[in-house]
Amino acid sequence: MDKSAVLAAALLLTGCTTVVSTPVPSPPPILTVVKDKFPPRPLSLLYTMFQNHAVLQRDKPLPLWGLTAPGATVEVFFAGQSASATADAKGHWQLTLPAMKAGGPYTLTANSSSGETQTLSDVMLGDVYLCSGQSNMELPLRLATNYDSELRSAQNTQLRLFHVQRFSSAVPHESFGADASWAVTSPETAKEFSATCYYFGSELQPAAKVAVGLIEDAWGGAAIQAWISNDTLNALGGYGDVLDIVKTYAASPANGDRKYRALVHAWFDAHDPSMKAAPPWFDPSLDDSNWDANVPVGGWRPWPKLAKFDGIVWLRKTVTLTADEAKGAATLTLGQISNDDLAFVNGAEAGAGEGYDVVRNYTVPSGTLREGKNVIAVGIYVGGGFLDPAEKMSLKLADGTAKPLTGPWRWKTSVAADHLPQLAHQPWLNQFGVSTLYNGQIVPLGATQIRGIVWYQGETDTDQPAEYRRQLKALIDDWRRKFGGGTPFYVVQLPGYGPYRTAPGKSSWAELRESQRIVVAATPNTGLAVTTDLGVPDNIHPQMKQDVGRRLALLARQQIYGQPVEGSSPTPVAASRNGKTVTVIFDHVAKGLETRQWDRAIGFSLCEAPDQCGYVDGIVTKDRVTLDAAHHPKAISVRFCWADSPLCNLVSSEGLPAVPFELPIAAKKKHPAKQP
Repeated sequence: MDKSAVLAAALLLTGCTTVVSTPVPSPPPILTVVKDKFPPRPLSLLYTMFQNHAVLQRDKPLPLWGLTAPGATVEVFFAGQSASATADAKGHWQLTLPAMKAGGPYTLTANSSSGETQTLSDVMLGDVYLCSGQSNMELPLRLATNYDSELRSAQNTQLRLFHVQRFSSAVPHESFGADASWAVTSPETAKEFSATCYYFGSELQPAAKVAVGLIEDAWGGAAIQAWISNDTLNALGGYGDVLDIVKTYAASPANGDRKYRALVHAWFDAHDPSMKAAPPWFDPSLDDSNWDANVPVGGWRPWPKLAKFDGIVWLRKTVTLTADEAKGAATLTLGQISNDDLAFVNGAEAGAGEGYDVVRNYTVPSGTLREGKNVIAVGIYVGGGFLDPAEKMSLKLADGTAKPLTGPWRWKTSVAADHLPQLAHQPWLNQFGVSTLYNGQIVPLGATQIRGIVWYQGETDTDQPAEYRRQLKALIDDWRRKFGGGTPFYVVQLPGYGPYRTAPGKSSWAELRESQRIVVAATPNTGLAVTTDLGVPDNIHPQMKQDVGRRLALLARQQIYGQPVEGSSPTPVAASRNGKTVTVIFDHVAKGLETRQWDRAIGFSLCEAPDQCGYVDGIVTKDRVTLDAAHHPKAISVRFCWADSPLCNLVSSEGLPAVPFELPIAAKKKHPAKQP
């Protein structure tokens, strides 16, 4: 799967409903780094989470907090309860009211001995859910299927919405990066809210029979590591280098940048053979006259030789300067690049960067440029290339003159990405960094009490499905430490995306779905919402979010509210061989398994090895599927729905699609003969 296409489409949604060949730039982040853990800000007696129309979590001790004058006493009155607290030396105060039953609307009043008073109205006690992830969680209701009719019916006063603005920080940040407020559901407030989160809540609230508050806290294109705390990543292991870099960056961006450049350079040295060529491909003495020479800017996908290439591509361009022009330092501006790059000028490293929405501006130190020909060489990892028009690319000289980088670049492919290890994300970079979104969007939730979590993410991490398994388990444990042990956690399994296949093969999307399945199966109080049937081959943002929300709500109705519904999709229990057949037994089948569109189950394959699989049909009988294994006598595993865009027709009697999976095939035990 082309990672650049995945990341590009997963960026901020702008109303497009189809995947484009080049990424769409997002607006700049609100904040990249916050150096002070508690930056100065205007006093607010009650913290941002406490506003008119808020929903506060019922049946749990209720923490309230805010800011006032240092040493002042704050009294709070709410729903017949009251308590007081004294502010610390920085003006922070916090208190806890006893657990209360669902109800409202109530008035919440806070009085400070410093003279401040704040009164909130229409505050409810109910159930609060956190909805997080990347662009499929972020996709707004206005882009979902049937949005006109859905918006007209968005009138539930018992459903309240809270949207956390995008905010990235290299260190934990106490407050939100921008204003955020609670709102009662209406066509106007719902249209920009997460469609998945909204449909989950709108399905759940009537069944729960209490007010439901939804917190949308997502960022398109986000990597899972950005949502995990620094401490948890450190304990997980394998992140020491990047954690050290981001710590350095928080203290000194220049020093952090130098450390990251060294990490990128070391990766290229280890995995790009062109770095060790004689001469290396970045060396100005290299004869590149036999390289291709067209204009791979604005994205390289339109070029036939690069249309399907993922890996490392080197691009070179010569700029001729006079002796006066070559004096002093310069700035190399390359615009946006997809996705990782290492840039040289006359053989001297100029910079390294990551992120398809980040403009590259690299400093070229004095003494690097020379009279005559100057060679710019850029190695780019994974597909996409230069994304901006050539007019936005230049070499700005010390005298202020900008030498345009228009016209052809010479380029040549170095090595395919198939077997390359992942290049570490720039650890402070927005939605790709380490802990950046945990610091900027989760920490600011403070002591907020919630009933459950809905997670829709993974598209960005399909190039590392094995590591994702570790990360997802770490994320669940991490957030449960913050929001309470055993907090229900519901995962949306990735939908189908990418071209259909005519034969079984490798699929990183299937591998990541398997990681999601395994983690959920091994973790109590979790659930998996299967969405492979809702995917679209050429659109990473399938618009049928109603069914996603409904399936998530079924999980909550069954597991949290104990209602007599089947929330789980058919889940494999075991696979065993009996002669020329293999039988797969399922759980959560409701009244029994069924097939759609045909009388046999499709989407199964039997494998002698990971790269030696063949499709087989299955006969469905209540809770099991019997597969014809006559042509696969040495099969060791069975796969189901194993493709980027799988075609599968097995469902429960409730219409929930079966979970994609891979299972080892066990030999059927032979019973010993009876003794006479």
